[in-house]
Amino acid sequence: MSLKRRLSLGLLALGALTSVQAQEKFTYMTNWYAQAEHGGFYQAVATGIYKKYGLDVTVKMGGPQINNVQLLAAGQADCVMGSTDLQMMQVRSNGVPVTTVAAIFQKDPQVLIAHDPVTKIEELKGKTILIAASANQGFWPWLKAKYGFTDAQARPYTFNIQPFVADKNIAQQAYLTSEPFAVQKAGVKANTLMFSDHGYPAYATTISCMDKTLADRKKVVADFVKASAEGWKSYLADPAPGNVMIKKDNPNMTDDQLAYSVAKLKEIGMLSGGDAAKMGIGIITEARAKASYDFLVSTKLIDPAKVDISKAYDFSFIKDVKVMP
Repeated sequence: MSLKRRLSLGLLALGALTSVQAQEKFTYMTNWYAQAEHGGFYQAVATGIYKKYGLDVTVKMGGPQINNVQLLAAGQADCVMGSTDLQMMQVRSNGVPVTTVAAIFQKDPQVLIAHDPVTKIEELKGKTILIAASANQGFWPWLKAKYGFTDAQARPYTFNIQPFVADKNIAQQAYLTSEPFAVQKAGVKANTLMFSDHGYPAYATTISCMDKTLADRKKVVADFVKASAEGWKSYLADPAPGNVMIKKDNPNMTDDQLAYSVAKLKEIGMLSGGDAAKMGIGIITEARAKASYDFLVSTKLIDPAKVDISKAYDFSFIKDVKVMP
């Protein structure tokens, strides 16, 4: 073999090795068991989108017994999925320096389910409503302020739809893409009442990171944000690759539940509606961020002396990404 040929092959091998070594390891932790609501992140792994950006991403599944913020603070994840931007600002108010850099869902999928013929939220005033304890740090104060609901009508929600199915006089909290499907399968006629359609300000499915990570790994986080937006666009176009990984992490997930959830995400414009239609998947605007901040301050869920809104969000990571839905 000629010297020129040997040098050429050597350079190719060195280039391949460098490419492998250049893959930055990055861990993103979700907020619940693997599901379609996490699909774009799994899709970006499954289809090699993260690798295209030089990232070796691990998506860690959350769950009811997992506090992903504690694990983030302990260095076991680079960024986490906040259920809402409201949650992340409360975390910051409690002394954890977390900043939100993108919000995949332009609407919070949190809803109430009510038995037919209830079609309006205000019709539930005085009726028993099943809510989880976490609701007291989010939508429940909003419902009380806007519709005059009281703590006396609240009862614990245990993430089991059977009490709702058995009693036509109660309503319950739900996630738009989840419990309504189970209620439908149970043969119960019910209506879904979505908070975001009535002024609830929260974003959902955030990318939130420790301040130190944003400072030390700025380019890596920027690449992760853009690749994730591309992963979500790909997932909505053809969710099959991501769904394989979702079912591997969560064997209890079914094909019909995945199909229902994806259809709902599209129907409601969860990723593509609002500002995202013109500004791209994952966008956060200063106006919406301020609406969330003002709500938390007005309901005394955060101390404004402890949360500087300019530090709770960093718009620079998402504003120029512009992955259009």
